[in-house]
Amino acid sequence: MLAYIQGTITYKSPTHVIIESGGMGYQVNISLNTFSKIQHMSQCKLLTHLHFGGSIQGPLSVSLFGFYEEAERTIFLQLLDISGVGASTVRMILSSMTAEEIQRAILNENVKLLESIKGIGPKTARRIILELKDKIGKGMNASRISLGSGNNVKEEALSALVMLGFTRLQAEQAVQRIIGSKNDWTSEELIKQSLKVM
Repeated sequence: MLAYIQGTITYKSPTHVIIESGGMGYQVNISLNTFSKIQHMSQCKLLTHLHFGGSIQGPLSVSLFGFYEEAERTIFLQLLDISGVGASTVRMILSSMTAEEIQRAILNENVKLLESIKGIGPKTARRIILELKDKIGKGMNASRISLGSGNNVKEEALSALVMLGFTRLQAEQAVQRIIGSKNDWTSEELIKQSLKVM
């Protein structure tokens, strides 16, 4: 198993990075929270999870997920263990909320907040709370993740939303609804707010 990867960032976007390590380039899927931590770095170390997906009938897919902090990897793995919650949905959750916010929503049994995330319905939200409330209540350490700034904010936000599974039209409509409310958006803030209205 890959525990972490450390090396030079040769490409980065709000949804994935390519890290060169040992003469190889690894494409690593990330959340917006991890992106906000590493967006100004040229070298980084990411904790990792190698995920095997697909069905018995369909082809096997292998994806590498990276996390800047252990709290995010822990909540990723806990969410992934829940029936009906796939890796893409978990990344969507982690791009909408920090690990700390997810924990708080679960501990407070905030079904509505979890439901507001694309791919999470009322039954799944309740299942997440039911299965994780006790685990989180036993003292998982959460960490605050600050937001950074970037260039070409609107275009970066649109690209990230499309990579997360929305159509370009859906992404543009959501961004337009949000962008006029203030002038100094970061791409992370714009994506998070757009996810809330989609």
